[in-house]
Amino acid sequence: MPPTPGDGRAAANAAAVLRTVLSHGPLARSDIPQLCGLSPAAVSRQTTALLRAGLLCERPGPDHPPATTGPGTGTGTGTGTGSGTTPGPGRPRIPLDLHTGPLGGPLAAGLHIGVPASTFSLVDLRGRVLARRAFPHAGRSPGRLPAAIAAELGRFLQESKPAGRPLLGLGAALGGWVRPADGTVVRHDALGWHGLPLGAELSDRLGLPVSVDNHARAVAHAEILFGRPEARSSLLHLFIGNVVDAAFGIEGTVHQGPEAAAGDVAHLPVPGSRTPCACGRTGCLQASASDGVIGAEAVRRGIVPEPSVNLLVDAAATGDPRADRLLRERARTVGRAAALLLDVFNPAVMVVAELSSILHEGYLDEIRAAAGDQDRYGRRIVAPHAGPAVLPVASATVLLAPLFRDPSRLT
Repeated sequence: MPPTPGDGRAAANAAAVLRTVLSHGPLARSDIPQLCGLSPAAVSRQTTALLRAGLLCERPGPDHPPATTGPGTGTGTGTGTGSGTTPGPGRPRIPLDLHTGPLGGPLAAGLHIGVPASTFSLVDLRGRVLARRAFPHAGRSPGRLPAAIAAELGRFLQESKPAGRPLLGLGAALGGWVRPADGTVVRHDALGWHGLPLGAELSDRLGLPVSVDNHARAVAHAEILFGRPEARSSLLHLFIGNVVDAAFGIEGTVHQGPEAAAGDVAHLPVPGSRTPCACGRTGCLQASASDGVIGAEAVRRGIVPEPSVNLLVDAAATGDPRADRLLRERARTVGRAAALLLDVFNPAVMVVAELSSILHEGYLDEIRAAAGDQDRYGRRIVAPHAGPAVLPVASATVLLAPLFRDPSRLT
């Protein structure tokens, strides 16, 4: 029975069941209560609703076809989480799983808006990318860019979404100051957006529910939902791109702060840096380590023909020692900034989203070493679980994370 509006307990129960299946599935209904702390009756109600909503599905194996006749309550008596074994007579313990895979299941669209380009994606309920496409921004003015993004994203969805799979909506992520409550980009200096109602504009143009958030918080949500288990305890995320920002989560909740303004670390002072910043000071993190700054430095040193961190990483991968040296310099700068944040927050895990360290472990080791105190912090510093797909997954998670907190909206 669908919960009535304001039925917080039912919503919490549905979320507990759905997240238990996310973490442990496929598994039998009878194994869910002990894992999520609910009664068998409550689990039965929620699994029925989640199956009806299409968020869960039954996954019978070749040895356990769906039961069509015969006695049994469906609770099973076997052992082993997710085994689906049936040692005695009665209905087989058909495992439940999130509704994903080639046979169907709902999808979330993702949109990451960077400075040089946007990335579109289609992601399933386990955070797996089914399709993605880049959309360069070159030649488009800030005022016309949202309409251009929406038009191209609409074409991507028409061409890429598998027939018969429902689309839950769009999650959009970008840097700067973003207010998720109403989907407003309060300030994004690099794109020239101020007070832009991005969520409403995209929703009107695409005819979809749209959720918008800052990309650092989006990555944090993705790590909590799909990444390492320790991230659910406490997580610190540092994003290094054209925009530099951060996010902090504790007990599965990502902090937003008043007006959703938390996470601005662009002017965090980096020990040892003397790089001038537009704010009038020296050594600010964004002025010392952002993609734009490093790309421009790579051009100045004659390493690449245009200011692109992607080209710089490619040059290092092909053996250019100058490119490798510049990337290691940046990694050490990021590591020194990470040390300051680690001292303040002391999280269970710190995720650093920075291109070279995502692609090559050696640069991540450089960040760890620069952060110091290897015994205390070293191995807590990790790359995003999704690797190079971090932004396509994170943007879709802007839509999926609220669903996993309250799946009753679909049940």
